[in-house]
Amino acid sequence: MEKDLILNEIEKNREEYIEFLRDLIQTESYNPPGNEKNVALIIKKYLEDANIECEIFPFEDNRANLFSTLNNKFDGKNLIYNGHMDVVPPGNEDEWKYPPLSASIKRKKLYGRGSTDMKGGLAAMVISLKILKKLGLKLSGNLLLNAVADEETGGTYGTKWLLQNKLNSIKNDFVVIGEPTGLTPLPKGIILGEKGRVELKIVTNGISCHASVPFIGKNAIYMMSEIIQNLDKLEEIMPKVDPPMSTNELKELMSVAFPSNEIFDKVLEEQPLIKNVITANAQFVKNLTMINGGIKSNVIPDFCEAIMDFRLLPGQTTEMVIESMKEMINSLGYDVRNEPTGSPEDVFVYLEVLKEGEGSYWNGWRDSKDLKIFNNIVQEIYKKEPILFILPASSDAEHYRNTDYCRSTILFGPGNPGTAHAIDEYIEIQDFIDSIKVYTLFAAEFLK
Repeated sequence: MEKDLILNEIEKNREEYIEFLRDLIQTESYNPPGNEKNVALIIKKYLEDANIECEIFPFEDNRANLFSTLNNKFDGKNLIYNGHMDVVPPGNEDEWKYPPLSASIKRKKLYGRGSTDMKGGLAAMVISLKILKKLGLKLSGNLLLNAVADEETGGTYGTKWLLQNKLNSIKNDFVVIGEPTGLTPLPKGIILGEKGRVELKIVTNGISCHASVPFIGKNAIYMMSEIIQNLDKLEEIMPKVDPPMSTNELKELMSVAFPSNEIFDKVLEEQPLIKNVITANAQFVKNLTMINGGIKSNVIPDFCEAIMDFRLLPGQTTEMVIESMKEMINSLGYDVRNEPTGSPEDVFVYLEVLKEGEGSYWNGWRDSKDLKIFNNIVQEIYKKEPILFILPASSDAEHYRNTDYCRSTILFGPGNPGTAHAIDEYIEIQDFIDSIKVYTLFAAEFLK
């Protein structure tokens, strides 16, 4: 039986798989600057040793994307497994108990930068491709591995590039992105949509003067303070967009993990994190995250800069954010200009989009037989029914969904997002092994 053959193969080789993941974690690919080619070369050797062809697409300095397939036929059903090779920098390494590139194993956990986000999911997807090739199962479709760069800074040179330059002539039927979807203490999640993100720089330009006579100047910090105090007006100005799922719908999907609604309601009250994630998923969210201004204690500042983080519902756009900000700032009596500099006597505000990504959502998930199969496999392997949910952050899924290349894109992977980007990031080894089982069993079933 194919299922038993696959599961036996995984259990028999689990130590090899753990060492492969350790190799990826020990390979530096901090973004910035990237260095994803370091990881791509290790994956390439691992797959080519299993007689699987790979293509590496290098760019810039030591950066690359990797594309590999189970076979060379693309006229049947195609399934994409996507994982990113870049990881965020570790910060102050002295604060780590286990060095970020050590891949130390302690108490059934594997520690290191990227273990959860997302070299664990990436390694599991690479391994599933190898297993299917090794076992030689009779499949009518193809599994396409997209090991990509640049996810941590928007995906323009990674998933988006592959879509435009490699996948544009290949029809695809289903995408799984291996981002961590653990919801501890809840069961695993299957993510059906995500919020968008806009990172916006706001610069207030005032007039400097001596602090003893402030009346002849214009304090740029006070200007910024006015803007900050009026940010809540954006709720009224932004065009109204319904969330893909209401708060009640999100609660209903999450409640399947509990024996009764009464118990679920009690947990919601006791676990503010869960309650707040549900709330955030159903609304537009804005945050001021950085601010800087002034040059000296006795000088009225003519410059102040702030960074805002906006999380958008699917359907909301960068243009909506910019136009709403302009309307709010204009209502305070300030001009919004397209250039950051002006004459010394000019008073104005400058807005600049630093990063942007739209939200995305798979509308047809409720009628998908393929999602049902995936759901059942996760439930069988993890012994609990998974939770269908929306991601409050963003991922590369937008590139597949919003281009209409493949709306049926989900996120599922080993690890808990709570440890991602954190000091002493780790992944539970059994979670990693179980994700290999899910990926391999689903691919075998999907590509029959």
